[in-house]
Amino acid sequence: MNTKKGRGKLTVQVGPQDHVQGPEAAPITLVEYGDFECPHSRRAVSIVETLQKRLGDQVRFVFRHFPLIEKHPHAQQAAEAAEAAAAQGKFWEMYRRLFKNQFELEEEDLVFYADELGLDAERFARELQEHVHAGRVKKDIESGVESGVTGTPDFFINGVLHTGDYDFESLMAGIERTGLLNGKRSRLAS
Repeated sequence: MNTKKGRGKLTVQVGPQDHVQGPEAAPITLVEYGDFECPHSRRAVSIVETLQKRLGDQVRFVFRHFPLIEKHPHAQQAAEAAEAAAAQGKFWEMYRRLFKNQFELEEEDLVFYADELGLDAERFARELQEHVHAGRVKKDIESGVESGVTGTPDFFINGVLHTGDYDFESLMAGIERTGLLNGKRSRLAS
């Protein structure tokens, strides 16, 4: 696979296959490639939530999987668990649960979370064991590699790789540089 193909541009546009929060018409689309076992991705959750609260309907957030399996042995299975939850309409609930319980990602933990979320735990466990959603996770990984993702979390702001830190101030500055915030720049910068 050519890792320089995207050169910092999102090669697979946001579509119906994605997990999205926020309106499609939002002027800012923030795409994160993350790993449920990565401590930096976990830290990014609260940063993204703060951005969403500050920007409201001006931001659309998209999460894509990029499990770093060489560093995080449970990341692939956790990503598949999130997809199994998505198949039952509970992606974001599982997303929060996985990051909250980042050190408890064994299969029995994942099935327990599914049960807690009111999912069909038997179906969920079967889909995990059969790797039903591995192909979906693989597509996210491939799109990340093609777009120049090298680690987690990596963010794209309106299709362009954010090269600064992933703290609130750096991401907000990157968003403000787009010039698309409908006059809210001064309030957000304060």
